[in-house]
Amino acid sequence: MLRAPRGTNDILPGAQFRWQDSARWQALEEAIRRISLQYGYQELRPPVFEQTELFARGVGESTDIVQKEMFTLMPRGGEGEEGSTLTLRPEFTAGMVRAYIENGLHNLPQPVKVFTYGPAFRAERPQKGRFRQFHQWDVEVFGAQDPAVDAEVIEIGIALARRLGLEGLEVSLNSIGCPACRPAYRERLRAHFRPYLSELCPDCNRRIDQNPLRLLDCKVDADHPAMRTAPTTVEHLCDECRQHFAALQDHLRALGIPYRVDPKIVRGLDYYTKTVFEVLHPQLGAQSALWGGGRYDGLVEHLGGKPTPGVGFAMGMERMLMVLDEMGIPLPPPPRQDLFFAALGEAARRAALPVVYALRRQGLAVDLDYLGRSLKAQMKYAGRLGARFVAILGESELERGVVVLRDMDQGQQREVPLTAEALAQALAEAMRP
Repeated sequence: MLRAPRGTNDILPGAQFRWQDSARWQALEEAIRRISLQYGYQELRPPVFEQTELFARGVGESTDIVQKEMFTLMPRGGEGEEGSTLTLRPEFTAGMVRAYIENGLHNLPQPVKVFTYGPAFRAERPQKGRFRQFHQWDVEVFGAQDPAVDAEVIEIGIALARRLGLEGLEVSLNSIGCPACRPAYRERLRAHFRPYLSELCPDCNRRIDQNPLRLLDCKVDADHPAMRTAPTTVEHLCDECRQHFAALQDHLRALGIPYRVDPKIVRGLDYYTKTVFEVLHPQLGAQSALWGGGRYDGLVEHLGGKPTPGVGFAMGMERMLMVLDEMGIPLPPPPRQDLFFAALGEAARRAALPVVYALRRQGLAVDLDYLGRSLKAQMKYAGRLGARFVAILGESELERGVVVLRDMDQGQQREVPLTAEALAQALAEAMRP
């Protein structure tokens, strides 16, 4: 039997599928759209794949994503545009920055606040909350250096979680400096870790020259004594970065968002500057980070645009749904079906079909039986669908030109003329508060 590729998941109709239930996904997506628009973010939809060079330059050649995890495609003919290969996006920010530059969004009034959501892809070992195809809600702000924007980016994610009923979140915060103060800190890290290289993993040995900040993010050597005694970024910030970090903390306190400074948070991407953060929930265990992000003030320029500050985050949608499921937190159910047409016999079904389609054209959610089942079986099926009303059309009703309209909640029924107009009016009267 053919199966879905390892590390991917089907999103399916039915509450029995728990976090994979498509109704839960729709509820989360609707909540994302609503809160993004409320906070002034407009939707930007970049393509699912980009030129490989975009991620190599934007995410960083030394990152695990670029070196180990990208799904790179060889289009027919052997190459993509301008001789490059194409890569399924492993993250959103690089593509959002490319779209900002290419489409002239820098000419709009700044800041430009955008969001998107959808699938991303990484060729990594699947585990709980970590898949090869996963989905993220991505939020980006271009053109604003104010630390109040960093606080807003953190707060909007918290606000979404609270609206969904999720409390108990933990915000971990750090500042990793800027090009003015980071070089000296990187040298301090190299000097600190070099005596221990023989005891550290191969990745750490590689990172010490390419990107020593990533040593602090190592999962293999997380408990090594050298990690506990390593110099921290916040001890080596320049005045500008120190003031920015202090102002961000002031904003978070004013918003009533609890946080802790965690010097080990450096994030896995090369483009971050100053603010980096993660929002965690202990319910997910080892993979407890629901979302994270930070500031990337040099990335737009690095990818060919004008110097433009930026800040954003990406939230794992699978992880959010998993923790809601594990906490027993329901999401709003999908809209109920307005009417199910229980037509008994071929003649009744032929008479019902034009009425069904006329009601659908009026915006009502209507379905009918296509299997020729008994009335009892059709009523049971209508109940499973959650239909609010059932219109019963048998031989007797067909002769008299009526249907029996049954209220599935109240258990009451009455006859209504077999026309779309009469049924629509009857449904409107019954649904009126």
